[in-house]
Amino acid sequence: MYTFISIVYVFVCLFLILVVLLQSGKGGGLGSAFGGGASQQIFGGAGAGNLLTRLTAVFAFVFMALSVWLAFLSTSGEQALDRAVREQSAAQEAAQEVEEAEAEAAAAEEAAEDAETEAEPPSGE
Repeated sequence: MYTFISIVYVFVCLFLILVVLLQSGKGGGLGSAFGGGASQQIFGGAGAGNLLTRLTAVFAFVFMALSVWLAFLSTSGEQALDRAVREQSAAQEAAQEVEEAEAEAAAAEEAAEDAETEAEPPSGE
């Protein structure tokens, strides 16, 4: 899902750049550089500014919404990763405590067996 949204984000960015560059500003802009006012012939006299302005606003909104969504997805993934690391370290600590408890129990059994062996009188005497 993250990859798909990233691809859509890139296309929105490229289209937003194109729409902004096609608008003619006070100095003519890049839109008038393509054939000396050909953009106004395509869209009509007054329609070019209005259509391109609306497209700019729509794609700017989509760009910002996708930016927020991608930021949320990336931070929630990091939180899940941090949580997984904490759970794994807690499991390792628990396993280490179990091993230590088993080692202590084994040492106590050996000590008890040694004490029994020393307490028994030799059978040969």
